[in-house]
Amino acid sequence: MRKVTYSMGVSLDGYVVGPDGSFDWTEPDEELFRFSIEEIQQIGVHLMGRRLYETMLYWETADQDPALDDAMRVWAALWNPLPKVVFSTSLSTVRGSARLADGGLAEEIERLRAEPGEGDIAIGGATLAAQAADADLIDEYWIRVFPVLVGGGLPFFSRNERRVDLELMETRTFPSGVVHLRHRVVRPTPRG
Repeated sequence: MRKVTYSMGVSLDGYVVGPDGSFDWTEPDEELFRFSIEEIQQIGVHLMGRRLYETMLYWETADQDPALDDAMRVWAALWNPLPKVVFSTSLSTVRGSARLADGGLAEEIERLRAEPGEGDIAIGGATLAAQAADADLIDEYWIRVFPVLVGGGLPFFSRNERRVDLELMETRTFPSGVVHLRHRVVRPTPRG
C-alpha cells in the first residue's frame, strides 16, 4: 500500500511560514535543492491546498526562464508531469497535471491507496496536512528544519492534542545548517 508523506521546510520554532506570511528563509542551497530532487523522485501523486498550488504554479512555465540552472530544470521536469490533487473551495479550474479533488481528503487518500501506482502520496501545505494528521492519515513526516526562529505563523504540526509516536528513519545535516528528519508514524499492532 502506498504511504502518505508530509514534507515541508520548517523553522526551528515549528512554523512553515512566519507571522507575515513569508517563507523566504526556506530557500534551498544547491545541495538541499539536489536533495529535493531525490525526494520528488519518490512521489507518485501530490496533494495540496489552494495556497500551495498557487505558489507552485511558477514551475508550470519555469523551463522557459533562461536564468534557470540545470538542477532547477531537472526539478521542473519531474514536478510538471507529476499528478496533483488540489483541495479548494474557491478554485473552479487548475492547470497542467493537476485536478481538483473529487471528495474529501480521507476519501481521496483511500482511493489513491487502492489504485495501482508507484510512489508515495505526498501532502504539501500545513493546513491540508493538519487535516490529514488529525484523521491519522500520515505515515511519514519528512521535515527540513531551517536554522531560524520566526516567532509565530502557520505551524508545521497539527495543534490537535493527541499523542503520535514516531520512529526516526533518517537524518541528514546540510552545510547550510538545515537538518532533514524522516520519521515513521508508529501505529499499534492489532491484537489477534
